[in-house]
Amino acid sequence: SMEGADLGDLFSEILGRRGGGGGGGGGGGFGGFSQKGADVRAKLEIDLEDTIHGAKKRIAFSDGRTIDVTIPKGAEEGQTLRLKGQGSPGRSGPGDAFIELVVRPHAIFRREGDALVMDLPVTIPDAVLGGKVEARTPDGAVTLTVPKGANSGQSLRLKGRGLSDSRGKRGDLLARIVLMLPEKPDAELEAFAERWRKERPYTPKKK
Repeated sequence: SMEGADLGDLFSEILGRRGGGGGGGGGGGFGGFSQKGADVRAKLEIDLEDTIHGAKKRIAFSDGRTIDVTIPKGAEEGQTLRLKGQGSPGRSGPGDAFIELVVRPHAIFRREGDALVMDLPVTIPDAVLGGKVEARTPDGAVTLTVPKGANSGQSLRLKGRGLSDSRGKRGDLLARIVLMLPEKPDAELEAFAERWRKERPYTPKKK
C-alpha cells in the first residue's frame, strides 16, 4: 500500500543517516546532536574568606575567553561548579564549563571538620591573671577576654564568626590559647620559675 511505502522510505532514510550514508543527511537529524560544543574544565583558587562571604571571580581560558564565576557561601575544597553554556561553542550550542574550587591555605585560620580554628597567642601574665587580647576574625579584629588561669589548648568560642554553610548560616570560630614566653631570655622570670619549681612542683594533668 501507499502507507507501507512511505514508512519504508522513512525507515530507510533514518537508517541511512545513522550509518553515515543517505547523501545529504549528515547535516541534520540524528547527526546534529554530535555537534554540541565540548565541555571545558578548569581549577580556580579562592581564599577562605570567599567560602564564608561568597565572592565573584573571573577566570580566563586558553582560548582567550573569560567568564565570571559566582562563589557561593559554604563552598568547599574540591567542589565543582557547573556553568551551563559556558563551554566551547558548537553547531548545536555550546558545552558547559566545570570549575573545580581550590581553597588556598590561610595564614591564621584552619578548618577542622565543620569548625574554623585559630591559634590565640597569650602572654604568661594574661594567662595567670586574665586579660584582654586582640584577635583577628574573618569579619575583622575583636577583643577577647582571657579568663584567669587560662591554659594552652583551651578554646574561646566566638559565635557566628566561623564558616558558612550552603544556606549562609555561620558557625563558630574557636580561638585556641597558646601560651607564649618572652622572645628574649628574662632573668627575673627564670629566677621566679626556679623558685616555683623547688617550692611548688606540680604535674600537668594528661588529657
